[in-house]
Amino acid sequence: MAGIGVAGAGIMLGGCAEKGVGKEVTAIEDLMREHGVLRRALFVYSETAVRLRNDPSSIPPESLQKTARLFRAFGEDYHEKKLEEAFIFPALKKVGGDAARLPDILTAQHKRGREITDYILAATKGQALNAGQAEPLATALAALVRMYRPHAAREDTVVFPAWKQALTARELDEMNDRFEDIERDMFGKEGFENAVRQIGQIEDQLGLADLAKFTPPKAG
Repeated sequence: MAGIGVAGAGIMLGGCAEKGVGKEVTAIEDLMREHGVLRRALFVYSETAVRLRNDPSSIPPESLQKTARLFRAFGEDYHEKKLEEAFIFPALKKVGGDAARLPDILTAQHKRGREITDYILAATKGQALNAGQAEPLATALAALVRMYRPHAAREDTVVFPAWKQALTARELDEMNDRFEDIERDMFGKEGFENAVRQIGQIEDQLGLADLAKFTPPKAG
């Protein structure tokens, strides 16, 4: 992403409405496609953790630094703090039900994730990684991936649907506009598209861009 946004991330994010298409992206769709960007970052982390343990010198630290900055600005400072923690979790706790038990756990996991991102950013500031640095970093990356995969899946399948059910049609429409305003205020226009481009560039740098290569062979 272009332009410095939150936390010196060097990214620009924004625009819940697809300007070239003229169709509004709803708040729920926006939340879930943001998860898509974060899942691609997690994929970078999981693949990198394996490579770090096999050949630390094969991983350019700047690729992990860029991924962590993207994850911080797009995931932690915007998606988590400004949307989920500010609007979605309080609404769920207010209406009660099974989903109301999740916000405290999810918030604690957000906090732990930010601590891990701090570590990743600090560990990837220098030159090529050596064997002594590689194992602790690989462990941190794998831990974040292990936590965030079920975290995001639970939000997609339980939290976001419950939040939608808790709102009237008018309230949900107002949330569409409010989320768009927050995103634009923080990052400007076309942030999602820029986020996708940036994670794509990182994947390309690490040889992870070809989706077909991850198709497994026939079982058995």
